[in-house]
Amino acid sequence: MLPYVPKTLTSVHAKRGLFTGWDFIYDAGHDPYICPAGQRLTEGLVRSDRRTEGDAMDHYRNLTACLDCALEPRCPPAETRRVRRWVHEDVLDAMQERLDRMPDAMKIRRQTVEHPFGTLKAWMGATHFLTRTLATVRTEMRVQVLAYDMKRMIQIFGVGPLMAAIRA
Repeated sequence: MLPYVPKTLTSVHAKRGLFTGWDFIYDAGHDPYICPAGQRLTEGLVRSDRRTEGDAMDHYRNLTACLDCALEPRCPPAETRRVRRWVHEDVLDAMQERLDRMPDAMKIRRQTVEHPFGTLKAWMGATHFLTRTLATVRTEMRVQVLAYDMKRMIQIFGVGPLMAAIRA
């Protein structure tokens, strides 16, 4: 099963007129980024391993080019200008390419999956499962889905036909 989930856009830099990570082009063949000014950013020597916040990140930068850059005012403010890339970012890039090839995927997903999922989250309190182990969480989820399905059947067909189907 292939997932179709768009990349999240969490940066506020675009609203401020600054460059975001989307403005930097990743060259997978040569493994550098190319900044909006056309300069190559090379990988730094240090890979950050943020075990408390997530997986390892690679840092790309070009300190000499940033000093004389005419586009420097549009770069996000930082002591050392750099672009971070998650070490597994290629998986997200492949998923985004699939979404680009199938632009209606999110529309289909919204029509089929999002409403039941949102309803189940609301029933559960939109926070967490009440059980802890994977087996019991699966059971809890199955009960929730069964309750959702039964409620939908009652809404569509009414109580009478549903009770007749249960008795049969």
